[in-house]
Amino acid sequence: MKFIADGMLGKLTRWLRMLGHDVKYSNELDDAQLIMVAKKERRILLTRDLELYQQVTAKGIDTFYLEGRTEEEKLAELAKRFEIILDIDMTTSRCPKCNAQIESISKEKVTDKVEKNTIAYYNKFWKCPKCGQIYWQGAHWTRIKKTLEKATEELKKLRNKKQSNYIQAGG
Repeated sequence: MKFIADGMLGKLTRWLRMLGHDVKYSNELDDAQLIMVAKKERRILLTRDLELYQQVTAKGIDTFYLEGRTEEEKLAELAKRFEIILDIDMTTSRCPKCNAQIESISKEKVTDKVEKNTIAYYNKFWKCPKCGQIYWQGAHWTRIKKTLEKATEELKKLRNKKQSNYIQAGG
């Protein structure tokens, strides 16, 4: 499953990439370019622009309109619709900056690329082979996990809401 996100979804793009999804993003593409790339590369267009969503739908191209206000709500909507697992697996994770698949790298190879304290406290590192960015599960990891936990709670609410609507309609 490959996505292309419109210019309003930069943060969401980074989240999806960390979750291991191939997401093309540029805030410089206009609607026509987004549509062209989605069609040519068979990507699902993610948007918060209702007019763009309607245009893309009319052309028979896969698209998804996000209604959520927070990142957690948006992640939950996507998880529900596309069965996305809201957990980061570093073996499939992508670079949030450039979308390349990140690779495990030994601590010894990053000693000159990160702070001394980082080397002292962390043992596992990953590197983007495309842009060279180094990653580790540092202090920010608590916030990342918390966001994904909140998104999982939002997903449960969405699923429960759907079930209660279904029961009301059927009963």
